[in-house]
Amino acid sequence: MGDNLTRLLIVDDHEVVREGLRLLLERRPGLHVVAEAASMAGAVGEASKCSPDLYTTFIRLPDGSGVEACREIRARRPETKVIMLTSYADEDAVFASILAGASGYLLKQIGSHALVDAIQTVAGGRSLLDPTVTEKVLERVRRMGTSAADEQLSKLSAQEQRILALIAEGKTNKEIAGEVYLSDKTVKNYVSSILAKLNLSRRSAAAAFVAGQRRRSEPSGNS
Repeated sequence: MGDNLTRLLIVDDHEVVREGLRLLLERRPGLHVVAEAASMAGAVGEASKCSPDLYTTFIRLPDGSGVEACREIRARRPETKVIMLTSYADEDAVFASILAGASGYLLKQIGSHALVDAIQTVAGGRSLLDPTVTEKVLERVRRMGTSAADEQLSKLSAQEQRILALIAEGKTNKEIAGEVYLSDKTVKNYVSSILAKLNLSRRSAAAAFVAGQRRRSEPSGNS
């Protein structure tokens, strides 16, 4: 196996679904399914054994929640990326997933090629949300109120605010480094500082935060 392969763990309680995903994903260069699991316990166990770069899981599993599995796996191995799949856009589940460290939250109705593209996007260091889900995330952010958000933003330096805006555009650390003329390592340190000051755990949460700020600053339409 090449060192540039993205190692994947597929979690679903239906064997046919897992097999279909395996066949679909391994057709793409650079993707390799190293393990499968049918439950939350199985997901945590396989992640410990195989150390995948990324895993996909459904929100509802026979013995628990995909969100709980996400939280536990990323607590043990923070570099592991997670994509949550679900049959409906649930606002609470979206936020729970983001807070647990998920990089993506997609509706299972997504087309097969779009799903593979999404996996490659997340594997490349970007975060994403299904468009249907995004509106629910933004609505929750809007309801958080402006004062607390403004207070958090005031903690950021001008450079940190610039980097935060680039994070919201979905840029990777390497791309941000090119924009602000800093090293990748320095940008990584800035990103860690930004997330800490905003009390966020993931870049996807930072992107949702910025989107909410922008929406609140837009003139309201007629009621």
